[in-house]
Amino acid sequence: MTRSIKADAYMQFMSLRLSLRDHAGLPSLDPLEERLLEMVALASEPRDRLSVTEVITTSELGSPTTLHGRLTSLRAKGLVQLAYNDDASRRQLQLTTAGMSYLDVLAKCMVAAAK
Repeated sequence: MTRSIKADAYMQFMSLRLSLRDHAGLPSLDPLEERLLEMVALASEPRDRLSVTEVITTSELGSPTTLHGRLTSLRAKGLVQLAYNDDASRRQLQLTTAGMSYLDVLAKCMVAAAK
């Protein structure tokens, strides 16, 4: 069975993304960490940022303990950081410069796969 051009491009992207794990200077992420990083990135506006509590209570992704551990790992890898809203009562997650750089590399993989 022959693959479509779109399927071929997506498979090329997946291959490039998996090769990121060997890319110098980029931390290795497991699939759950990748998903959490995507969630934080999509909610990047200050009024839309996710709180730690919102993320760890997302039961379809895993237990609160597992999710908290993965958030701690993302913070240790320098990809996300805690921010506080105006009244400092709610810890929110935001991408760091390194987190944005990680997404930039993924974007380059997408562009390369589409060529």
